[in-house]
Amino acid sequence: MHVGIVAQRGNERAVGLARTLVETLTSEDLRTSVDTATGDALDRSGVDVTEMVTCDLVVSIGGDGTFLYAARGAGATPVIGVNLGEVGFLNAVAPVDAIDAVTTEVERLRDSGQVQARDLPRLQATNDEWSLEPAINEIVFQGPQRGHGMGADFEVRIDGEVYTTGHADGVLVSTPTGTTAYNLSEGGPLVHPGLNAFVVTEMCPTDSMPPLVVDADSTVSVTVSNADEAFVVSDGRTRQRLDPPASVSVATADVPVRLAGGSADYFQALKKLE
Repeated sequence: MHVGIVAQRGNERAVGLARTLVETLTSEDLRTSVDTATGDALDRSGVDVTEMVTCDLVVSIGGDGTFLYAARGAGATPVIGVNLGEVGFLNAVAPVDAIDAVTTEVERLRDSGQVQARDLPRLQATNDEWSLEPAINEIVFQGPQRGHGMGADFEVRIDGEVYTTGHADGVLVSTPTGTTAYNLSEGGPLVHPGLNAFVVTEMCPTDSMPPLVVDADSTVSVTVSNADEAFVVSDGRTRQRLDPPASVSVATADVPVRLAGGSADYFQALKKLE
């Protein structure tokens, strides 16, 4: 059995817990891998995070950013999120419970070949020439820069039907998980993670339409025009330059995130937004 471990970069507490996990799992004759940054901190060889897809289980130690990083490499491999501060939406396991949580899932894998996990949807942006890395939180369309008159013209269609047109700084398409992040800061609603849906939110439009919650089986098509350039961005990390006029579709990705190790109390976790 193979367990991957990703610790928050530059966080001594995360590195210390990663070291303990490696020692504990190795003593039980389990194979462990760490990402490159964690390996540097532990004075051992590490692997590119994309190789975590070969693991049976991945442990992310840190905040939501660390989880997003680990999950991008994990693919369909279950990920346990260990929080190092407030309980997050993706990191339900407290540090004091981390060893027990990981070993419990390892035993489940040994006994039944699967862990206790729930699926979180990803979103993927595509056009005729490329597909952007799937997003756990959101896909953002934006003009060359934000500010009055500096955005672009957008047409948004839901399953081919026009939802809104006009000038805006951008358009944001969010998963339920991502509604507590960028979406919320742009005035979008919170959506409970149990709903099979995602949200379309305009960013500072000239003529505002309210945010729209759509079924997760929908396809959102965004056409960008009247700008020298524009960008589509996945989870604030991976971006694709657009040469307007350009059209891009967003739909639920084929492979979800598999969140293992139990779930955080959603309403308790919301308190971190206060």
